[in-house]
Amino acid sequence: MDGDLKAGVVGAGVFGGYHAGKYAQLDGVRLVGVFDADAGRAAFLADKLGVTAFTDIDAFLAQVDVATIASPASTHAEVARQALNWGRHVYVEKPVALTVQDGRALAKLAADKGLVLAAGHQERAIFRAIGLLDAPETPIRIEAVRRSSYYPGRGTDVSCMLDMGIHDLDMAMALNPTMPSSIKAKGRIEHGPKFDEVFTEIGFVDGMELTVDCSRLDEGRVRTMRIVYPSGEVSIDFIAKTFSNTAAIALNPDYAETADGKDPLGASVQAFLDAVRGKVARPLATGDEGVDALDLASRVEAAALRG
Repeated sequence: MDGDLKAGVVGAGVFGGYHAGKYAQLDGVRLVGVFDADAGRAAFLADKLGVTAFTDIDAFLAQVDVATIASPASTHAEVARQALNWGRHVYVEKPVALTVQDGRALAKLAADKGLVLAAGHQERAIFRAIGLLDAPETPIRIEAVRRSSYYPGRGTDVSCMLDMGIHDLDMAMALNPTMPSSIKAKGRIEHGPKFDEVFTEIGFVDGMELTVDCSRLDEGRVRTMRIVYPSGEVSIDFIAKTFSNTAAIALNPDYAETADGKDPLGASVQAFLDAVRGKVARPLATGDEGVDALDLASRVEAAALRG
């Protein structure tokens, strides 16, 4: 595509505001509008950015080349399907859908139409910045902790696993090409009807073990990951933007000063736009990879329901 890409954001909430702000800042793209079924919310964000507010999805899609779907998770699949049918390239926040069937249908629709479908797993940019995506070793164990409080707040239309832990599942699968082979999980519902806390232990075909401990009930905020390799381990504090490394793997200690490290969301959106323009072969996380993460997260939820 020549000239500036015309971009729009579906959803004028917190994450919609983040995405709209990125489009407004990046070169080679022009934010033209935001859509939200709530006219007041759409107008508030649109006025803030000097763009058009839409409450008609077809009118919105008629004006854009690319669209980010950052509305509530329950709407992701349907709105993404509409955008793809309009011939628009789509970046959909996680989870890409509520069911694996719907997610696979989106990925097939995008492939059939030759469109880019990107998934909102922007934390891959942090792994890329550190150098973990190019590590010559495969982990033997990963321990992820993601505990915070979203009450009252966003994302409660899905479980904490689909809202939070799904990032860690995606990151683990980015480091290990084998398939999950066993899942144990337990969960707690405090506010309902979705899990507010989940702890899972997942075994992979090659023997790697993954544990994910996620909660949206804590008063503080913890976001860490310990990655054990055959030669040593890497421990990351995502909030402090620091890590320690005893593995025989060359990593970037100054990753927090890179573009990816400073702004993972911006890096993910830029990769999406570069894929649309054909500058890179793929976005940071593809639609198929987003569905793979959804598939595993759904299996974790099922295991937690079984207790």
